[in-house]
Amino acid sequence: MLRLLQIEFQKIWLNRTSKILLLISFVFPLSILILSSIKINFFGFILDLSETKIFEFPYIWHITTFFVAFFKFFFAIVVVSMIGNEYSNRTLKQNLIDGLSKKEVILSKFYFILAYSLVVTLFVFIITLLIGIFNSPSGSLYIDTIFDGSEFILAYFTKLLTFFSLCLFVGVLIKRSAFALGFLFVSFVLELILYGLFRFEWFDYDKSNEIMQFFPFTSMWNLIDEPFSRIASLHTTEKFPITDYPAYWYEFVIAAVWIFIYIFLSYRLLKRRDL
Repeated sequence: MLRLLQIEFQKIWLNRTSKILLLISFVFPLSILILSSIKINFFGFILDLSETKIFEFPYIWHITTFFVAFFKFFFAIVVVSMIGNEYSNRTLKQNLIDGLSKKEVILSKFYFILAYSLVVTLFVFIITLLIGIFNSPSGSLYIDTIFDGSEFILAYFTKLLTFFSLCLFVGVLIKRSAFALGFLFVSFVLELILYGLFRFEWFDYDKSNEIMQFFPFTSMWNLIDEPFSRIASLHTTEKFPITDYPAYWYEFVIAAVWIFIYIFLSYRLLKRRDL
């Protein structure tokens, strides 16, 4: 495992574009840290987001992971480019000549996205922890309070790994980075349209969600529910429909099944392909 991971990181680090994209991808989570510490002036009205309690424990775990998860579409450029460069630079064929099997090639990619997901998740965990400590009342900083809601970090890691596995499969399928990214975007839009048809034409709300939870992008979305109703509930007595925010165990299972499917199909594609 370490040998394959070392080979993959060496290829990424020797490619200037990939290295820059990799480094930039760690800048985006810092935007939440910056946002939590600034005050916005709207024509003389000062908006201090830290006063809304959204940066306090336990809410910060939910807020951070939900919004930072949107940056995964930028992270997709790193993963898809990694595969595209293999084909354009013919390093994939050279790896096979040097003795790597096609199974080891796919495993090296998977080990990279696994390590990448772990590092990004750890980075987000540290940032979220710091934001919560700086913004929560000092009298409420107990271990059980601090880590209440931290399961969203696990959901964020699962979401990243699932999405990167999808990017790996699409990269192997289409080969060219630009077309692969376009395919991801079109797939996302088509799934949104399909959800709209299920929701407004064919089924009711509950039945639509029951069916769509098994679809690729929806299964990732379900891992971290939207936090807006939770934020609103902090400042009103009105009841909102979503009361159980953390992901259910079966949502993790669905995501894990998709990870297996993406990696398996990537291997089957590469095994059948004449390089």
